[in-house]
Amino acid sequence: MNMERVIISGGGTGGHIFPALAIANEIGKRYPDAEILFVGALGRMEMEKVPAAGYKIVGLPVTGFPRKPGIKMLTFVARLLKSNRLAKRIINQFNPQIAIGVGGFASGPLLRAAANKGIPTLIQEQNSYAGITNKLLAKKARKICVAYENMERYFPKDKIVLTGNPVRETLLNQSGNKQEAIEYFGLTKPDKVILIVGGSLGARSINNAILKNVSLIAGSDVEIIWQTGAIYYKEIQEKLKDSAPGNLHIHEFLSRMDLAYAAAGIVISRSGAGTISELCLVGKPAVLVPSPNVAEDHQTKNARALADKGAAILVPDAVIDEKLLPETIALIDNKQKCEELSTNIKKLARPNATGHIADEVEKLLKQ
Repeated sequence: MNMERVIISGGGTGGHIFPALAIANEIGKRYPDAEILFVGALGRMEMEKVPAAGYKIVGLPVTGFPRKPGIKMLTFVARLLKSNRLAKRIINQFNPQIAIGVGGFASGPLLRAAANKGIPTLIQEQNSYAGITNKLLAKKARKICVAYENMERYFPKDKIVLTGNPVRETLLNQSGNKQEAIEYFGLTKPDKVILIVGGSLGARSINNAILKNVSLIAGSDVEIIWQTGAIYYKEIQEKLKDSAPGNLHIHEFLSRMDLAYAAAGIVISRSGAGTISELCLVGKPAVLVPSPNVAEDHQTKNARALADKGAAILVPDAVIDEKLLPETIALIDNKQKCEELSTNIKKLARPNATGHIADEVEKLLKQ
């Protein structure tokens, strides 16, 4: 059966949008004539990122479930009902052969509308801990593609396929040219490089921990490549304009993540599912600082899944000011520990995740 019309829904963060685009690109490669429609949440990141990648997107007014009762609950319900009606209309007008959900607000109404009409649905769950939306959608989904083992705690076992999470093609296609990375970042101590990334927008607590440890960095023999994120860059530049040590390279955003990973001896990072999949692929020793500000604390669960296998070090957000940099600087000198972390994290890599998910989409169509 040929693939002609596919809907992909979800978003909210880069962690959801990137896998969605990777799946779309893979389907487009296999079926160049397929029409792919995205459905996102109005006002969220996908409404900008998806058209920039060349795909059409429709927005629903859906928002996240409020944490406390109050007026926000009324707004949430009103928007959800409106989104349910719009989702039904989108499904009727576009008439997809399959609907794929990647998590995020919009995937709930859209996949429910598709399943109710008998259209096969596939969910891609990126985290080691399933979110509420996906747990509800799983009842009617035909297939659930996961990135972690033991997901039968949340989903029916017979629907689960362990595929891994899609990662950026630029990382798949490079073996990490260290010499190019040294020149690109102007590094003088290429054997002792720490890469610090807090996600595309940045991570306030990680940034503050670095600011509080500037004198420790200045007195150390490491070099640090620091992506501050767009929100914090100007403020950090201002604070460090006269006191930034020469071994601290400050960047608002790293457009060449392939070279950043190639340069790094250790990576300090949040533990979103997409980031973890990339770290497994590039096989770098990682110090993970889970964000405490995410739904159901799933970043801690993601990091714990690696730490329990000796594949990463977990440093809780609450203690990073005093622990993060001293422990990471000590770790870079412990070659044996670094090699052990690198070996163990590589074992968890699933470089063919996108292709595997597209295979499952094809199987559903054939059924």
